[in-house]
Amino acid sequence: MDNQPAGATTEPVRGSAVGSLPTAPVWRNVRLVERLCYGTGALLVVSGLLHLIVFAVDGGSWDGPVSWRKPVTFGVSFGLTLISLCWVASYLRIRPRTRTVLLALFAADCVLEVGGITLQAWRGVPSHFNMETPFDTAVSMALAVGGGALVVILTTLAVASFIRRPDGPTAMALAIRAGFAILVVGLLSGAAMIARGVYLTRTGHQSAGYDSTASVKPLHAVSLHAILVLPLLAGVLARTSWTARTRRTVVRAAVGCYAAAVGGALLWAVVAY
Repeated sequence: MDNQPAGATTEPVRGSAVGSLPTAPVWRNVRLVERLCYGTGALLVVSGLLHLIVFAVDGGSWDGPVSWRKPVTFGVSFGLTLISLCWVASYLRIRPRTRTVLLALFAADCVLEVGGITLQAWRGVPSHFNMETPFDTAVSMALAVGGGALVVILTTLAVASFIRRPDGPTAMALAIRAGFAILVVGLLSGAAMIARGVYLTRTGHQSAGYDSTASVKPLHAVSLHAILVLPLLAGVLARTSWTARTRRTVVRAAVGCYAAAVGGALLWAVVAY
């Protein structure tokens, strides 16, 4: 914990109950829902990488509303996010039943999002803001609703991280809280893209709907993965022989650098909009 002596080298791993002290190695505490999330996340990443091969063979444009880029980037991004959120959630001091429900819903939502995007890519039509046919409209709205569910689930986990201090090694609580805070920026930017795109499409400006998201995409992409990068850094540092004070300093510097990157992406979004 952050209040341990600077020269301490032994740190407990996370516990298996709310507010309890860690009592067993991490791998012995992995629950069924966590195994399912890790497996699902890995499959989503593999799906994204396989579509990179499809793109190399089939060719076509990497940009635009219809391209193999979307199943590649969404598969890898959602897979990594699911894996990282499952791992990070194990440090949150929330009820096991609540954690199980939230992780199960998040995993199902990730499959829905990647599945819908991949389906439309193989059909050769846009996945988002596509109202050309009743089926396309159903897929587009399902993705929008799924995006809203993601916001609710991730915001709930973010709030939980601030209500009760997360468990974990030195600076893990800071990394998790900062990661969630930056993640919320990514969620808000994603919600703004969806709302703007749906509005423009519904008012007969579908092309403008696709174009309206371009300037916000860097902000959205950078913000979403803070919850992976920062806690992973804290976890790696916990395996070093560095003092607790040094590890806290490194994590604080990383949080500052990441926040600066998000600020730069936000400035770009405003200027380029």
